[in-house]
Amino acid sequence: MGLLSKKDAKLITDPFLDNNPITVQVLGICSALAITAELKASIVMAISVMAVLAVGNVVISLLRNIIPPKIRIIVQLVVVAALVIIVNLILQAFAYDLSKTLSVYVGLIITNCIIMGRFEAFALANGPWKSFLDGIGNAAGYGIILVIVGFFRELLGSGTLLGFKVLGDPIEKTGLYAFGYENNGFMLLSPMALIVLGIIIWVQRSRNTDLIEEH
Repeated sequence: MGLLSKKDAKLITDPFLDNNPITVQVLGICSALAITAELKASIVMAISVMAVLAVGNVVISLLRNIIPPKIRIIVQLVVVAALVIIVNLILQAFAYDLSKTLSVYVGLIITNCIIMGRFEAFALANGPWKSFLDGIGNAAGYGIILVIVGFFRELLGSGTLLGFKVLGDPIEKTGLYAFGYENNGFMLLSPMALIVLGIIIWVQRSRNTDLIEEH
């Protein structure tokens, strides 16, 4: 038998497509629109959310039998806030420029609907291991959408990926720019993130018509 049972593996794979937090559950949209103009910021936000959600799910699961029902939301907020502070301090210590780019959006992880939703819907009812897998799966599903949106927005809006010029130099007119290509500045604006996200949702749902009936 492998490390993961079929049911455990589904906790990781299901949020990628059939139950993606962003494209199916329509949660965590704000960060998908706000910080995806650069691929690096998208990747860092995805990793940050994964760390907070995976560890937070485990903590809430461990505390689930001793948390008074009347204050469970407060406890959940305290847990996620503490984890976000740790993530923010790590970013400031090792990636200060990027932490300034993400600025307030790292703090808004505290109110991310995906995190609070998984605490409430899963971690409070399951053991630490399953809760950890659920956190990894949902954060990965969230993160892959951020990365896809960030990839196309930076590539078409700036002609770069992770800061590297991949389409040529627009000033020296090399690469695609030699043939008259121009960067689409509209891709760097939040409305274009919504359009890209809408295209992803359309493609996903056209591949799986069951999603339309269920959601």
